Amino acid sequence: MPATPAWPPKSAPRLFVANELGEGQSLALDGNQAHYLGKVMRVSPGDTVIVCDDISGEWAAQVETVEKRRVELTVTEQLRERESVPNLWLCAALLKKDRFDLVLEKATELGVMRIQPVVTRRCVADKLNAERARTITTEAAEQCARTALPAIGKTRKLDELLNALSEERTLFFADEEGGESAAEAFAAHHGPAAILVGPEGGFDDAERAAIRALPQARPITLGPRILRGETAAIAALSVWMAVAGDWQRQE
Repeated sequence: MPATPAWPPKSAPRLFVANELGEGQSLALDGNQAHYLGKVMRVSPGDTVIVCDDISGEWAAQVETVEKRRVELTVTEQLRERESVPNLWLCAALLKKDRFDLVLEKATELGVMRIQPVVTRRCVADKLNAERARTITTEAAEQCARTALPAIGKTRKLDELLNALSEERTLFFADEEGGESAAEAFAAHHGPAAILVGPEGGFDDAERAAIRALPQARPITLGPRILRGETAAIAALSVWMAVAGDWQRQE
């Protein structure tokens, strides 16, 4: 007896769109999305495309027409509601462009709710291209089948972030001078959280003192080795998701 084909097809392209979706809705895609579907994925009328709107969730859509600069779809059925995302922020000091691109991509794949870029005294960069950052996180979400995009905060100086951070959100501070074991600290915590990771040169003494002065700050250690900024961000998020996040959630 032949196996039942998977639905939706695992090979179906996946895209985020700007408008809220609904059954029976017509959807016209142009620009890069039309090029991707028509030229890269070579979809044809009748093929299935998976679309997400970051509002209602994930939908199957049928390709109606494929033109040079335009692809038209009809939304056919909802596949999943928008996922529940753990209430975790990554507050990451800006790094060199390619390294921070990696942070954006992997933080999205790991399921973080919000990415907050931070400028510290030892940062080698002080600006983030918001459009580029959104493109990177959207493509990462499409690749890993997220139905919710991470929010990307406006770049803030460290002192601005510390002043604005709610006392209800625990700030886990990756301190190269040591602290509580990250796994133990994360496992014992319940409620909104943020992980603060520094730049290539680390935090200076004044910054470290200002962070530790916050009542909700908890210094943590990520092991005996000195990690690059991007490695520290990825490692900390991975540990948090494993012991306090949604990696153990059963569907």
